[in-house]
Amino acid sequence: MEISGIFSAIVIGIVVGVLGRLVLPGRQHIGVLWTIAVGIVAALIGTALAAALGVADTRGIDWIEWLIQIGLAAVGVAALDRAKAPR
Repeated sequence: MEISGIFSAIVIGIVVGVLGRLVLPGRQHIGVLWTIAVGIVAALIGTALAAALGVADTRGIDWIEWLIQIGLAAVGVAALDRAKAPR
């Protein structure tokens, strides 16, 4: 992965993290930086998963890849929120 790929993963990760958080109902008890970190990880894993499924490079916007990334971000935010929830 080149430096431009890493930079774009960070930018896309921020967007994916925020979208993943918006998909979840209710209030999450994690901060913005955790949301961004989860989004970056979800973007990287989602890109790898989309490439493995053969849907990473399509003509136009890669909607399936975006849906995979947002879904992973939602799962990651929910899992982190559950782990950090006050007991």
